[in-house]
Amino acid sequence: MNNRLRTLREHQGWSQAELAQRLDVSRQTVNALETGKYDPSLPLAFRIARLFGCRIEDVFLPDDP
Repeated sequence: MNNRLRTLREHQGWSQAELAQRLDVSRQTVNALETGKYDPSLPLAFRIARLFGCRIEDVFLPDDP
């Protein structure tokens, strides 16, 4: 799954560690999300969207078929 997490994080001026702390996950999880190696659980996706004040669809984009 593609996502805009890195762009949104950098726009806020946050490091991966800062974002991880705000989401109560590890920095490694944030890195894996940003690089597409890990897809978030639905509750985590909602927390991410709420943190950035947007919809899940604005953060996470489905892979092209």
